[in-house]
Amino acid sequence: MAVCALAPAHADDAPRRTRVTLGPQVQPSFPGSDHLDVMPLVKVDRARGDDPFLFRGPDDSFSINLVNSHGFAAGPVLHWEGARSAKDVGAALPKVKFTVEPGVFASYMVSDGFRLRGEVRKGVTGAKGWIGIAGADFVTRDRDTWLFSIGPRVTFSDSKYQNAWFGVAAADAGPSGLPAYRAGGGLQAVGAAASFLTQFTPRWGLYSYAKYDRLVRDAARSPIVRRLGSRDQFSGGVGLSYTFGRGLPR
Repeated sequence: MAVCALAPAHADDAPRRTRVTLGPQVQPSFPGSDHLDVMPLVKVDRARGDDPFLFRGPDDSFSINLVNSHGFAAGPVLHWEGARSAKDVGAALPKVKFTVEPGVFASYMVSDGFRLRGEVRKGVTGAKGWIGIAGADFVTRDRDTWLFSIGPRVTFSDSKYQNAWFGVAAADAGPSGLPAYRAGGGLQAVGAAASFLTQFTPRWGLYSYAKYDRLVRDAARSPIVRRLGSRDQFSGGVGLSYTFGRGLPR
């Protein structure tokens, strides 16, 4: 998951710091898959002066804070999902093309240690449905020295999204060997996400995250999931971070 969040510039002239995190991560090959793909983990965070870096959840989409006031933030997000081929599934099903999902998010830091966040996205390619994710994060930290977060997640999607990944059209039932299945919209998954980061020096640090989702309701009843995939969706990654900018020790 490539994560980058941009915030509006402060009015003061405090020097800006940038933290870049790179490493590997694993994620399901596609929604409902029982295989994991290895892909790059990229995170970019920015802060000014002595302010600590803002907390970003491990599964936050790329976002831009157009509104950022008194703990409330909102703006556009962008997410993407890789393509799924018949070979990936292990059955003769139509290909789901690479999916680009723009949308919006809103978050609120109830306190320094508790955040609420939700985002809604719409596929404009591939699986052209709606998907929404809501969650809460309990955060404990010592400024930028270390940070640990954990919290629940729920995922909702409409019938178009669910049928793209979990449905089997009547015309595809024979070639695929799967029974025809039409999924409705609603609750798709419940789960949790956690992250941990620590600084070895003012410049070098380590970041890691883990996430688990359990497919439920129509997504869980899909023959694609039951016969060829898994209700259990795991992801995780680890990366080395480097912080640079004015004001850091040499």
